[in-house]
Amino acid sequence: MSSLSSLIDATLGACFIGFALACGVYGILLSQIFSYFRNYPGDRSFFKYIVIVILLLETADQCFIGHLMYFYSISNYLNPMALARGTTTWSFILQLTVGSVVGSIVKSYFAFRVWRFSERNMWITIGILLLVLGHLGLAIAYTVEAFKLPSLYAVHELQTLGTISLGVGVCTDIVIAGALCFFLNRLRTGLKQSDSLVNSLSIYAINTGVVTSTVSMTVLILYNAMPTNNLYFVSVYFILSKLYAISFMATLNTRRSIRGRGTDKQGVTTNNTNMFHLGTRMPSMGPNDLEEWDKVDPPFALQQQQSQNSPCHYMNGFPQLPNNYPPPIRKGMGMAI
Repeated sequence: MSSLSSLIDATLGACFIGFALACGVYGILLSQIFSYFRNYPGDRSFFKYIVIVILLLETADQCFIGHLMYFYSISNYLNPMALARGTTTWSFILQLTVGSVVGSIVKSYFAFRVWRFSERNMWITIGILLLVLGHLGLAIAYTVEAFKLPSLYAVHELQTLGTISLGVGVCTDIVIAGALCFFLNRLRTGLKQSDSLVNSLSIYAINTGVVTSTVSMTVLILYNAMPTNNLYFVSVYFILSKLYAISFMATLNTRRSIRGRGTDKQGVTTNNTNMFHLGTRMPSMGPNDLEEWDKVDPPFALQQQQSQNSPCHYMNGFPQLPNNYPPPIRKGMGMAI
């Protein structure tokens, strides 16, 4: 009885704690996605599609975790032998794969950030993308081999493949954070405002890399150091992909405030520092020919621009249009209607 109780604590209990933490982190992710669509309605479709894909993948990931918990705690409530044998469920294996896919998407985005900050340095960018693709390929290979395993606890038979996959993921996080800090440091001009912005972005890059790499390293250590009849590493892995998704959403949601414009609700101020992809512009701090591929035009900024180009005049504080002036045509994204 004592051995069965210990087995339940190390397997079902660990997964239950991981599931509870994953639910909380998933809620944070949903709030980030809601804030993004509310505050950036005029953002490029490319980013909106990525956000939607990540939302669908993370929702599927959470459903897979829920199915795993339901199978062991509800469907086999009076069948402890199912847990003792470690009956493998398809949701457990696919959850590992979905997490790797989300992590690869987010890392690819950060690789393009490195490409922008490094003045289109193809060598470092291709190196990071190769690490990302390598990690994804190893994760897919792990999935294929996991479906051949006789039981859940037999995942330790794939220890070498799993260790290499997790190690490549940790290495990729460290390389991305180091590359961002290196190339951001080269953008310093000696101006207080621009250097403060560089410091903020460097700290953010370090913090993001530290969080994800620390969780990945924890999974790696638990996977190799703990006995075979436990799922401690799985409980930590439940939240890893969601942390990647949150780091991606945080990057999108802080583009205006990190440029010194305060909160997203505050008015637009003139800022002529463009050193990176967040939409700011200063030729001395970055290449002049970079396209603003993820520049955001807030709705109220578009309104102000249109009002400046409008032929209306004001009477008693109210705008007056000429009698022969046609009504405005409201089309396109970013209009505040």
